Amino acid sequence: MEFSAQQIADYLKGKVVGNPAVTVSNFSKIEEGKSGTLSFLANPKYTEYIYTTQASIVLVNDSFVPEKEIRATLVKVPDSYSAIASLLTLAESMQPKKNGISSSVYIADSAEIGDNPYIGAFTVIESRVKIGDNAQIYPQVYIGDNVQIGDNVIIHPGAKIYKDCVIGNNCIIHAGAVIGSDGFGFAPDATGTFNKIPQLGNVVLEDDVEIGANTAIDRATMGSTLIKKGVKLDNLVQIAHNVEIGENTVMAAQTGIAGSTKIGKQCVFAGQSGAIGHITIADRSTIAGRAVAASNIKEPNQAFLGYPHMKAREWQRSHTCFKQLPDMRNKIFELEKQLKELKEQLTAK
Repeated sequence: MEFSAQQIADYLKGKVVGNPAVTVSNFSKIEEGKSGTLSFLANPKYTEYIYTTQASIVLVNDSFVPEKEIRATLVKVPDSYSAIASLLTLAESMQPKKNGISSSVYIADSAEIGDNPYIGAFTVIESRVKIGDNAQIYPQVYIGDNVQIGDNVIIHPGAKIYKDCVIGNNCIIHAGAVIGSDGFGFAPDATGTFNKIPQLGNVVLEDDVEIGANTAIDRATMGSTLIKKGVKLDNLVQIAHNVEIGENTVMAAQTGIAGSTKIGKQCVFAGQSGAIGHITIADRSTIAGRAVAASNIKEPNQAFLGYPHMKAREWQRSHTCFKQLPDMRNKIFELEKQLKELKEQLTAK
């Protein structure tokens, strides 16, 4: 479908600068823009491309002031990143949805499936499973006994949901994710042999949670591993048993959270970051890439770097000193040499 700049501006409550009748039918990155596509400028690092892009329409922030002529028609909005997200969501919603249940699906007699489902080939749905309306379950998904799944849930190919887990409404689980695998619980005996501790709990995903590809969330030993409303986990994230993650927290790829850690709401974990077990992390904490929360974080709204974690400004000051260590070492050696020579001169006298 085609949309004009004016239609896009009306939808986004923005303002057209240029030709309001120009139309687009697809999206493109600003540095690779083509005629007939819509792009956006949110990161100042890409500003140079707005003067050369071939995209027909570009979303920009209200504050953007061009320094020279721009070929594209601009649509000015308060936040171009949010605006492009809104348009991409609209475009996705207009895509045709799959429906129906493949003949090669196994569904236990005691399972309950809501209205308007799509269930792809070779999916297995075990006993007493309950699935809400408008489910999109792609091929080769496994759903274990007693699992409960809400409305409008999307489960991509090859995902596995172990027994007794609960998935809320509007959740998205990507390919290869495992929900409810056993927590890493073993107890050594007198001989040093590690004996498995049964993991009898489950995993609960509240509404609007998204789980990335090949992410694993372990079931609780007892009770629930709890992923609260609006949490977004990237690919290759590991969440251990009995962890609680607060509302609207986000975690980038290769983050690892050890067992029984409680994370507040609206926290941010950057790539390859983590937290040790049995600690509490305050609301709106930011753990930078490769940093590890190594003890309780009690004060909200703070950013941390390094291992063990330090407040960002303290870590930056320490890192500045660290980079100077080779020169400082050489200066110390030189001072020691001078001091030794001075002592020898004094002894000689």
